[in-house]
Amino acid sequence: MSISKTEFARRRKNLMALMEADSIAIIPSAREQQRSRDTAYPFRQDSDFFYLSGIDEPESVLVLLPGRRHGQFLVFCRERDKKMELWHGGRVGPEGMCEHHGADDAFPIGDIDDILPGLLEGRNRVYYSMGRRAEFDGQIMAWVNRIRGMESTGAIPPGEFTDLDHMLHELRLFKSAAELRLMRKAAEITTRAHCRVMQSCRPGMFEYQLEAGLQHEFSMSGARYAAYPSIVGGGQNACVMHYVDNSDKLRDGDLVLIDAGCELENYASDVTRTFPVNGTFSAAQRALYDLVLSAQLAAIEEVKPGNHWNQPHDASVLILTEGLVQLGLLKGSVAALVKEEAYRPYYMHRVGHWLGLDVHDVGDYRVAEEWRVLEPGMVMTVEPGLYIPVDDLSVAKKWRGIGIRIEDDVLVTEEGCEVMTAWAPKTTKEIEALMAA
Repeated sequence: MSISKTEFARRRKNLMALMEADSIAIIPSAREQQRSRDTAYPFRQDSDFFYLSGIDEPESVLVLLPGRRHGQFLVFCRERDKKMELWHGGRVGPEGMCEHHGADDAFPIGDIDDILPGLLEGRNRVYYSMGRRAEFDGQIMAWVNRIRGMESTGAIPPGEFTDLDHMLHELRLFKSAAELRLMRKAAEITTRAHCRVMQSCRPGMFEYQLEAGLQHEFSMSGARYAAYPSIVGGGQNACVMHYVDNSDKLRDGDLVLIDAGCELENYASDVTRTFPVNGTFSAAQRALYDLVLSAQLAAIEEVKPGNHWNQPHDASVLILTEGLVQLGLLKGSVAALVKEEAYRPYYMHRVGHWLGLDVHDVGDYRVAEEWRVLEPGMVMTVEPGLYIPVDDLSVAKKWRGIGIRIEDDVLVTEEGCEVMTAWAPKTTKEIEALMAA
């Protein structure tokens, strides 16, 4: 396990240090999800639950009780069951939760209705993320109502409920050295996969064949799953932000946009590259591509401590608007066009998002209604793009149906930033040379 038991314990300690005295935090695991009759989707643990424990089993509940003499870290989990394990694989069991995951105590999940109300009783505050799991929300309220029904006998229901997300997600926003090692490895695997499909691409292939090449490289490198459904959009499909059909034939003369990243030990990578199906950019494609690349490089320059979250986006907007005016897709004063957001028909998303255990990772983008200041340890994507609708008759025909996005994973460092996915070529010259080779 790349994240040590010591680090998981430190994370729990850091969270409990933020909790009020005589409080309790409750974090349920993810549930197994049915895909169809008798088959389930591959299990993926809830990111908050995993961040605090490293436990990768469903039907589990993590409980934190800061200051409790008899143990602060409790787990409810499935019991060992030889018959079930014969069919579905091993279980850790309550004893294993203590031995392998550092729980102070662990109980069968079937006993939670008997034990957890006693842990809730008399607590000043309950930290829980209400509204994310309706079934478990109902269990929580049933336990609280049971305690309320016993007030006449001296039972004390918990005082207040507080959303756990803000405190926990603030901790998750800043990546540790161990997390960054995993994310750099995920970035290495992902960039290698992008290079592989660039080299294999030929006119007449199908989008799903490139997707298969990505997945093969992910799996062969130890990252069994993609961090999100891969986007492989040829031609005008690249103008669809979340295109995942990946079913069309790739045509000679088109570009193909690939937005794909692997997940390694629950940590995500997220990379986009756009390249010509036949290995050579046309003049119009090259002009738009170079513009997007200039915007991305300008945005990356703004990723450094002391700058705020929106400065990279502002930089990308300025460069793209200037370029669209120079190329004749927009007309007017650059300053006025930026103010009017005239670029939005062609650049409708923001320049990036946080990255970590989730592809769109947790963390506030604003603090006290002001854009958040960037600090070392934060990881974000930088991904400007241009998407010219195929039916946009206001622009010359040569631009229509072209979609371009360039995305890298960027770590804020003490000195500035580190582009963790820089190995995937992104200049037109580098791309053409790689595809020719």
